[in-house]
Amino acid sequence: MTSPPSASLEFVVRTIAQTAVDNEREFGELDAVVGDGDFGYSLARGFEIVLAEWDTYDRSEPSVFLQKIALTISKRVGGTSGPLWGTAFLRAAAAVKGKTELTGQDAVAMLRGAAEGIKKRGNSDVGDKTLLDALVPMTDAIAVQLAADPSAPAPEVAKVAAGAARAAADATTSMQAMRGRASYTGERSIGSPDAGAVAVAVMAERVAQTWAGSVSS
Repeated sequence: MTSPPSASLEFVVRTIAQTAVDNEREFGELDAVVGDGDFGYSLARGFEIVLAEWDTYDRSEPSVFLQKIALTISKRVGGTSGPLWGTAFLRAAAAVKGKTELTGQDAVAMLRGAAEGIKKRGNSDVGDKTLLDALVPMTDAIAVQLAADPSAPAPEVAKVAAGAARAAADATTSMQAMRGRASYTGERSIGSPDAGAVAVAVMAERVAQTWAGSVSS
């Protein structure tokens, strides 16, 4: 019998998926301020399928598990979100290919791989007012925390990640959108946070809250 991927990886991915479903309306309303408003719907529909198919995914290796998630998202999430989030999971999978156990440094490698994939697929970068503006600072904060304390407990690292993601997502409010439909509105995009960046923050916060709760219980 093959060994499963790290339980923490499954926990994080499942929490991300459930958060996308639970916050469909909120993410959609935020996207509608300067976008087409389909972000919340598209993300929720794709991750609903991830949850429905959860028990069927190959868990022989973390990379294989993530590849299956990536395939589901790419095929089932509509709009621009499908290619971007699918690429993120695919590049995360590539970062840990061949590994059966994951470390904190592997988590950083997966997140950096995801960010680089999004940059290339979306022709975007930090400062363009996209989810990268929360994902990259969050990853940097995790890397700094682990460099300072390589044995830091996962819930503690998750709390740091959530705080960094939230601060970075809030900071997108003053930015002008340079990519996506929101960029068509020019300066009108200034004054509201980016929906993708907020989604990253909310997901990170849910991971931190749930992890802390599971440890205390």
